[in-house]
Amino acid sequence: MSHHSGVLGGDVGVNYGRLGNNLPPPKRVIEFLAKDLNNAIPMVRLFDPDTEALAALSQTNLIVALGTTNEDIPQLASSINFARDWLKKYVTPYMNSNGQGTRFRYLTVGNEVIPGTYAAQVLPAMKNLQQALVEAKLSSYIQVSTVVYPIVLGTSYPPSAGVFAQNVAGIMGDIVKYLHSNNAPLLINVYPYLAYVSDKQHISLDYALFRSHEPVVTDGNWKYYNLFDAMVDSFVAAMVKVVGSEDVKVVISETGWPSGGDDPSLSIENAKTYNNNLKNRIKNGKGTPRRPDLNLETYIFSLFNENQKPNGKEQRFGTFYPDMTPVYPLW
Repeated sequence: MSHHSGVLGGDVGVNYGRLGNNLPPPKRVIEFLAKDLNNAIPMVRLFDPDTEALAALSQTNLIVALGTTNEDIPQLASSINFARDWLKKYVTPYMNSNGQGTRFRYLTVGNEVIPGTYAAQVLPAMKNLQQALVEAKLSSYIQVSTVVYPIVLGTSYPPSAGVFAQNVAGIMGDIVKYLHSNNAPLLINVYPYLAYVSDKQHISLDYALFRSHEPVVTDGNWKYYNLFDAMVDSFVAAMVKVVGSEDVKVVISETGWPSGGDDPSLSIENAKTYNNNLKNRIKNGKGTPRRPDLNLETYIFSLFNENQKPNGKEQRFGTFYPDMTPVYPLW
């Protein structure tokens, strides 16, 4: 098998956020993932290019999704030279054109920037990065995408009614067509706990935690036993409406459940249940009701509790404490 063999079945990675003043240094974190945990978490997503982490990753087999900062989007969009330089700074020093070194799989332009100030610049930035990858002979290893969240959907229920919201339909349509033409996935952030907490009247905790034994939502021929599948398929539906064919691809760039916060459902017990059930559900290799063939590559948010995020639940998504002890058994 080549160094760049694809992940088989669904695989589950982690988001490595660094918004904490008590976190181990990046080099130690990568060593923790690769050696202490013995690659039990095979994939890691970085929100921005940290050179210490990238250098450490080049000595491992961990697969990497690397984000650009949101602030770099305008220059990436307007200048192919900036995109070339970005690659020369953060990618090619750690990976050669034979694919040896850091196992980059995705470069993501921004995180949840649509809708917003940078929305219209996302696709031009993606195209410039793609062009730079082609020139560096890395385009067969690395795909370019962006990361969106359910706000880009105008309708998401039932899942087959999924459609992009009017205010972003043009931008999302162009991005989805471009991704489809490159056989690349759209990266989506999916948080069933948010939907549950905001609509307990209609959404049961069991449906959000993968504990339902009967279909909760029947949508034509498709039966949904959990909210995660329904949320993913609402994105699939919106994308299919744009490209006119079913073979769209998504990667779940973030999902998770806080172990504390402003609602009784945000607890260590429920976080443990959600992430363990999610992991089992992904690893069984089944796609979604609409797309049984979909490889549901998923990144759990997040590696550590981060104390410099906003107070409350935002600080409690970690599956590990900053001292690298588990918040609950998962990995």
